[in-house]
Amino acid sequence: MTSLDPLLDKDGVRLTVDDAVATVTLTNPAKRNAQSPALWRALTEAGRAVPGTVRVVVLRGEGKSFSAGLDRQAFAPEGFDGEPSFLDMARGPESGLDATIAEYQEAFTWWRRNDIVSIAAVQGHAIGAGFQLALACDLRIAAEDVQFAMRETSLGLVPDLTGTHPLVHLVGYARALEICATGRFVLAPEAERTGLANLVVPADQLDAATEDLAAALLAAPRDAVIETKALLRGAVSRTYEEQRAAERAAQGRRLRDLAGLTD
Repeated sequence: MTSLDPLLDKDGVRLTVDDAVATVTLTNPAKRNAQSPALWRALTEAGRAVPGTVRVVVLRGEGKSFSAGLDRQAFAPEGFDGEPSFLDMARGPESGLDATIAEYQEAFTWWRRNDIVSIAAVQGHAIGAGFQLALACDLRIAAEDVQFAMRETSLGLVPDLTGTHPLVHLVGYARALEICATGRFVLAPEAERTGLANLVVPADQLDAATEDLAAALLAAPRDAVIETKALLRGAVSRTYEEQRAAERAAQGRRLRDLAGLTD
């Protein structure tokens, strides 16, 4: 399936599909792709609209910055048009606030589904919610000018858009704490050295490198990639013996499928 016309184009988010590759683009470069609740709802909608034939989803941002994080208008008394401000939400019932944050998090969760592999192509600023959106993806390719930062703690908040789990998994507890508590920038060399970025390339090669990685991911049979992704994701929570058993079960499914013994 190839769709040259966007399947979705609203609230700073555009979804296009080219055969087995979908591209989700943040489309507000004038504001450095700052994020809002409307954008998060559009990202969630994009995830639901990705066709079942898609195997790789690329996330990118137009302009010089991937995403400079949350639009500060969220904290203004008036909030966004048609949206309550974050301060108004904080004054409401705790259960309502929890439900609202859970809704926002949906924009950041679907990127790790087992049936797709997601790649964030990150250039310039990836700050706060922007950093967490990049972390939501399975893989990250960064331009040499990338600047990751987790600024929530510096603002008296905590990172709450699902970024803490992958950050700790990638760089370890001590470095994750230091990055979050100081709000400092993580530049390209450190990002590549610590595993935040799978690859760092010159900015003018970011698109080409992303296309090359997508093509490499499509080279293997889909079901094998799905099984491998599920196997690796579960390894963190399994014991060594449990992982051995999971490997055997997964390989059994693959062999039966290759032998034509599955329905």
